[in-house]
Amino acid sequence: MARLRRPSTKYSLGGLLSVGILLGVLFWGGFNTVLEATNTETFCISCHEMEENVYREYKETIHYNNRTGVRATCPDCHVPKDWTHKMIRKVQASREVWGKLTGTIDTPEKFEAKRLTLARSEWARMKAADSRECRNCHSFESMKPEMQKQRARKQHEMAVEDNMTCIDCHKGIAHHKPQGMTEEDEE
Repeated sequence: MARLRRPSTKYSLGGLLSVGILLGVLFWGGFNTVLEATNTETFCISCHEMEENVYREYKETIHYNNRTGVRATCPDCHVPKDWTHKMIRKVQASREVWGKLTGTIDTPEKFEAKRLTLARSEWARMKAADSRECRNCHSFESMKPEMQKQRARKQHEMAVEDNMTCIDCHKGIAHHKPQGMTEEDEE
């Protein structure tokens, strides 16, 4: 302790350490505040590209309006909950912000022209993560097969057997499917 109180040429080590800790807490608090502010539906649709395109169609889906009143928001599906994967996703999302800043998706026509590329990228991300965000709300274990229609029950049984993931079958569940999809996209 005496060493922490001993002054350097100008400041004590304890004083420097205290200031460093205070600045670290302020930085981390600010970082997390910004991180959480960008994890809201309000933030996601604050740019007209999202509001005028994918948000309007999302409002027509079961994820937006259903009998239970539970709503999945943009971050529920597009941002992982755990910190490591969330940071990776935020870095990936910076490309989308770049697209806004450079004007590559700033009109409905430009957005539609890039929509298939954007969708393929998101589908690949979801598949690589074994539909982690889908499974935050849905899981094979929590499903009640006896409550499902026969076709859905069969499909889910096959999906479990074949080790498939949600996005393999449920593309277009919350947004319209892009024009120009191939058979490979549909699989």
